[in-house]
Amino acid sequence: MLSPATYGLVAINIAVYLWMVLHGVSPTAPSSDALVHYGANDAVRVLFNGEWYRVFTAIFLHVGIIHLASNMWCLWNLGLLGEPLIGPFGLAAVYVLTGIAGNLLSLGVNVVWFRQESIGAGASGAVFGIAGILIVLLSNRRLPIPWPELQRLRRSVVQFAVLNFVIGLGTVVIPVVRIDNLAHLGGFTSGLALGLPLMPRMTAGRDKYLARQKMVFPIAAFFLVLFAYLIYTLSR
Repeated sequence: MLSPATYGLVAINIAVYLWMVLHGVSPTAPSSDALVHYGANDAVRVLFNGEWYRVFTAIFLHVGIIHLASNMWCLWNLGLLGEPLIGPFGLAAVYVLTGIAGNLLSLGVNVVWFRQESIGAGASGAVFGIAGILIVLLSNRRLPIPWPELQRLRRSVVQFAVLNFVIGLGTVVIPVVRIDNLAHLGGFTSGLALGLPLMPRMTAGRDKYLARQKMVFPIAAFFLVLFAYLIYTLSR
């Protein structure tokens, strides 16, 4: 089966990385200034300069080739598994919505709770979001896939999420690389939340399933706007 959304999302992330490198940004260790210039999630600029677009653009930026490669490998594998379940439109919407949710949670906790400036970039929040929705959707026994196979697929996604959460928490204790665990958590939980209203319509026919998606995703976007407004209000 063709997976245009998976291919497209990976291609966009690689294209953004190459664009930065071709314009003189370090391919292995871009500076904070370079990341901010190309749209990283900068708490100060978002909350005090009104540059809210950064919670979106940051999900296509990466901090060097290793960061890009690891995220694209995960996105490729989860995308190829998820796109047949939610379709190209659904996968792209989940990527964007959960990526933004992760960036907003990171922004809110770091600035409002800890009063720390933060700069973030990467697709990992969105990747965790895809993992979250897959865990829910693969629980549907009505899918035309043998239940043992669904269990195996779901278990592999759960293991991916747990392993990467453990790795992220490990960097808190041994800070070799800074991993934004809050972005991961925000992406993952929003992915779980998106999956709950979609699962009952997965086997109700294509039209009903798409209609449910077209209802769920705009509502999710509305709640993200409310969450952003709450963060803005609390940061004053």
